[in-house]
Amino acid sequence: MIFIVVKFKTKPEWASKWLDLVSDFTEATRSEPGNLWFEWSQSCDDPSVFVLIEAFTENGAEPHVNSEHFKEAMSQMPAALADTPRIINTTIENMADWSLMGELSVDV
Repeated sequence: MIFIVVKFKTKPEWASKWLDLVSDFTEATRSEPGNLWFEWSQSCDDPSVFVLIEAFTENGAEPHVNSEHFKEAMSQMPAALADTPRIINTTIENMADWSLMGELSVDV
């Protein structure tokens, strides 16, 4: 699995509009055959910071970055950003989904 975490810092006036800006991009990415998940979170400490957690199959990331919706998003995002996003991009072997946390379990 290709596992990617990206931290975006928006301009303050874009904090309340960021998820609307990336909505079409998010939906299109989630429908890609190689996408495992694509999830946004907003910082509790700084509402202008958003974190994207995404994962792709081994062959899913290249079609993603070559897609029209990716290219369009990359052209739209800079106007809303305060600085260049920070990224962690790694491959995790033999994994295709979230694992259960060993230190905490919930009986249902």
